[in-house]
Amino acid sequence: MTTELWHITERARWEAARRTGVYEQSTRGRTLAEEGYIHCSLPHQLAPVAQALYGTRPEEDPVVLVIDAGRLSAPVRFEAAEPGGEEFPHVYGPIPADAVVRADPWPAPR
Repeated sequence: MTTELWHITERARWEAARRTGVYEQSTRGRTLAEEGYIHCSLPHQLAPVAQALYGTRPEEDPVVLVIDAGRLSAPVRFEAAEPGGEEFPHVYGPIPADAVVRADPWPAPR
């Protein structure tokens, strides 16, 4: 299994998760409770996802969470949005803040 999963979120949401010790935002505008899992990406999948979610919203100060999948207790499943589509990792439970090994700004500084 891949060791690193990537997830893009607003910096304010990540800072709140650091304070509580747990991250529970599925995707922009939807929580884990609403969606049932947390959307993640592999490194090569991140750019189009980030552009779709935050490309026109730089004021939300997006960050990329780099998650060590080995530190997760929740199951990770690779699933496609539609039959035959590209599979993305989904985390079926909260992400402990200590499973996040890095939080990088998006877009990455040049």
